[in-house]
Amino acid sequence: MSFPVPSEPIIIIGAGMAGLACATWLHRAGRPVLVLEAADAVGGRVRTDVTPEGFRLDRGFQVLQTNYPEARRIFDYKALKLKAFSSGAVIRLPTGRETTVQSPLQKPLAAFSALASPIGTLSDKLRILSLVRHVLKHTPEQLLARPATDTLTFLRRYGWSEQMINSFFKPFFGGVFLDRELTTASNFFEFIFQQFVTGTASIPALGIQELPDQLAGRLPAGTVRLNTPVAGIVDGRQVRLTTGQVLPASAIVLATDGLATLRLLAGRSGNPNDAPTAEAGSYPTAARITTCTYFATPGGHSPGRNDKLLRLNATPGALAHNVAFPADVSGAYAPAGRSLISVSTHGERSLEEAELVPLLRQELAAWFGPAARDWEHLRTYRIAAALPVYLAGQPPRQPLMLAENLYRCGDWTSYPSLNGALGTGREVAELIIKA
Repeated sequence: MSFPVPSEPIIIIGAGMAGLACATWLHRAGRPVLVLEAADAVGGRVRTDVTPEGFRLDRGFQVLQTNYPEARRIFDYKALKLKAFSSGAVIRLPTGRETTVQSPLQKPLAAFSALASPIGTLSDKLRILSLVRHVLKHTPEQLLARPATDTLTFLRRYGWSEQMINSFFKPFFGGVFLDRELTTASNFFEFIFQQFVTGTASIPALGIQELPDQLAGRLPAGTVRLNTPVAGIVDGRQVRLTTGQVLPASAIVLATDGLATLRLLAGRSGNPNDAPTAEAGSYPTAARITTCTYFATPGGHSPGRNDKLLRLNATPGALAHNVAFPADVSGAYAPAGRSLISVSTHGERSLEEAELVPLLRQELAAWFGPAARDWEHLRTYRIAAALPVYLAGQPPRQPLMLAENLYRCGDWTSYPSLNGALGTGREVAELIIKA
């Protein structure tokens, strides 16, 4: 039995990854959709800027884990022309010595050679193998549903040495979580560990912006309206723009970040204090902060030696937590004859760009040699809400339906990842289709 499709569109507020996923699945089901986006392009936090010289700068160091279940459902990997980082990392130890760890999660015993690697004991390396076997026995959903503590406590209880934790887990997964202290929930750590074991960290050839652009490009012309900020929701069935225009909707989906969603919900009754956080099952909307600073070399020689490995800094208190060379992975990230360096600093350091850049040059010169002092500074991105905080006790999925015809999606309602954003968008679409 078929049901009539409402004449008013389903309005999705926000053209980030969750909103675009929701729109994609609704469109595939034949539902009319209108996506309203305040910014000048789709993607939300997943954006790429192209400089006049031809550098492609992702807004923060971002990769696609190719085995993410939701990503595999929705993206055309072949069209994205994915370019993979090498599995492993070059780790700078507190002594200043570097050690290269190849495929540490996919081939732990080979990567952490008991004789060659200064990271961890033989028992530590056997525990990596044990955890690999453990995560491969479970589905992603089963891992996310496991009882959790914080990741640091989980690692210590598992038996890894402090040296292994400080030299490998903190720089590696601290960079993934933007959380050097590893306070992130351990069930999410197990899920991400599984993704590194089974997939590869990749980037689209033309930048991370290709992910939202691919989804938006599948929607009918006019579906996404850019530069269209929303002021509020009227009576649960209308959306009021900042221009004063009111648009009718058969359903409304809030695909904005947590704070923006709460502001829109507060405006439903005209009372700014009427944000239904507790009754909606919302958790705090705290987010991790990161800063990404881009440099370029004057010549074609890459400080990354074209090995496509991420550089991790195990030195406590260092500003430069990890360094990547995107143009070594995809040549389109830099103009011919140039090399691109991405430097990530996590957490709140309260440093202005004019103060941060010279300090980074000093650290990078000690790491990569005096030539780093002459690297050209291209741009610094400070991302105040890079990833939602995800602590032990938070459910992998909060309620997505807030009221009749009113829904929300985004990784802040789930767990902090592209997979979480895409998954909540799909689930909201399924709720609307079934309603």
